[in-house]
Amino acid sequence: MVKQGPWIKLDNFARSLAPGLITLLLILLSVMPTKIPGWSHIAPALVLMSVYYWAIYRPDLLPLPAVFALGLIQDVLAGTPIGINAFTLLVAYGLVVSQRRFFHGKSFGVVWWGFMLVAAGVMTLEWLVMSALMGSGPIDPRPALFSLMLTAVIYPAVATFFIAAHRVLPVPDH
Repeated sequence: MVKQGPWIKLDNFARSLAPGLITLLLILLSVMPTKIPGWSHIAPALVLMSVYYWAIYRPDLLPLPAVFALGLIQDVLAGTPIGINAFTLLVAYGLVVSQRRFFHGKSFGVVWWGFMLVAAGVMTLEWLVMSALMGSGPIDPRPALFSLMLTAVIYPAVATFFIAAHRVLPVPDH
């Protein structure tokens, strides 16, 4: 075994923070104000994309506590009830991690199909929880459906960014 110097260890540590920092950047991007009316209701679920990707390929670098913390940060910054995003991201993470062996070695089409299923389930769960919290009956599902479609359509472009970032991460210890 080759002994690593302090600079290599520091470099590997910094690279290992990439999944969490990328997800944090996507949270900030998703809460940035736009001039598009109603954008926050139909915006793509960028953070879900990140959690899904890293849960499959590098859950060691985006562990459960980090997903929870990132979900809480998203709740605070987006103004959603505290715990909604944390809960739904944890559900997504748990689903994906439990099935990650299935996704390894599969084509991008299979991974994308899996993302669409997870996104549909998680976004439906979020809609149900938000409807229950409103207390006045179900909220209009059309914005959530549009957000789901937009999320599914742009996943390949966003995943390309994750794939590029993944290439510079340190090799996992086995």
